[in-house]
Amino acid sequence: MTTSDIVTCPDCGQKNRVPADASGTPRCGKCQTDLPWITTATDDDFDAIATHASLPVLVDLWAPWCGPCRVVEPGVARAAQERAGKLKVVKVNVDEAPQISQRFQARSIPMLVMLRNGNMVSQQVGATPPDQLMAFVDKAL
Repeated sequence: MTTSDIVTCPDCGQKNRVPADASGTPRCGKCQTDLPWITTATDDDFDAIATHASLPVLVDLWAPWCGPCRVVEPGVARAAQERAGKLKVVKVNVDEAPQISQRFQARSIPMLVMLRNGNMVSQQVGATPPDQLMAFVDKAL
């Protein structure tokens, strides 16, 4: 079964159901504004959600106990907001997805990976200030 996220439109406030593995670009059902797309993935659904995505994907490998991961979170959310319609953000809890952690050889977290057509185009390890994170994303877009 496909999981869905409820995304509130930043323009009109309409709540929209966006399947995690949807293709294309999510838009508000009411005003057609591009929606910020942040979802989660596990070992079981990562390929459907991230590898096969039609948009470039920012993968955030993190853990709830990781302080630097919490520092990076606002920048990840900002990237999703400011690049709505151009970027999909997929958060992966490394404790719950050891196969994905191994696939990207995540020895330290937070680790940010940019995927395009399922292929890794860049990666960054460690806490990154929001402006530097945006530059990392923009370079890969």
